[in-house]
Amino acid sequence: MQAELILTGVGGQGIQLCAKCVALAAVAEGRQAMLSADYGGEMRGGKTEASVVVSDGELRTVPILPATWSSWVMSDEHWGSVRDRMRPGGVVVVNSTLVTGDLEVPECRVVEVPATETATAMGAPMGAGFVLLGAYLALTGMAGLESAKQAMTELIPPYRTQHLEANAAALDAGAALVPSLDFPVPWLAGVTR
Repeated sequence: MQAELILTGVGGQGIQLCAKCVALAAVAEGRQAMLSADYGGEMRGGKTEASVVVSDGELRTVPILPATWSSWVMSDEHWGSVRDRMRPGGVVVVNSTLVTGDLEVPECRVVEVPATETATAMGAPMGAGFVLLGAYLALTGMAGLESAKQAMTELIPPYRTQHLEANAAALDAGAALVPSLDFPVPWLAGVTR
C-alpha cells in the first residue's frame, strides 16, 4: 500500500526541508519514498509545494499528484489547489496560526495545529514547520518521530546546526498537540505504538 502527502505554503516556511524529512525518515524505516519539489525562483514568500509518496512495497505512483491521501498546510495562500486534490477519507493538518480561510474539505478530516504560535512560544519561530510535521507524523504514522529527527539532523546544512536542538524540540511539541496514530496511514490501520 502507499500513501501520499502534499505539503504547501510559501517559501521560507520549511516546506521543502520537511518534505525531505518525511521521505528520508520513511526510507530509514524500510519503506520506499519518492519526492517532488515545486517552487519559484523567488524562494522566500513565493508559492512552494512538495509531494511525497511513501509505500510499504513497490511504488506505483510518481510524486506528481493529481490526488492525495493527506496534506500539510502552512499557509492559506496556496491551499485552494491542494484542497481540490484531496481524496475522500483523507487527512489535512493545518497551521491554524496562519491558515484562516475556509478549511472545509468534503469527506476529509481537518486537524488544526497552532504551529507558528507553538514555535514562537518555544523561542524558535522558524521551527513552525517542524511543529506541524511532528503533529502530522504523530497523527498519521507516515514515519516515526525519531526517524524524522535523524533525517532532519542529516539534512540541516553545517551552517544551520545551531537549530538542531530547537527543531527536534519542535517535532516533539507538535507530536504532543495531537493524539498518536489517530488517523493512521493505510498500511498501519489497526497498529498502535
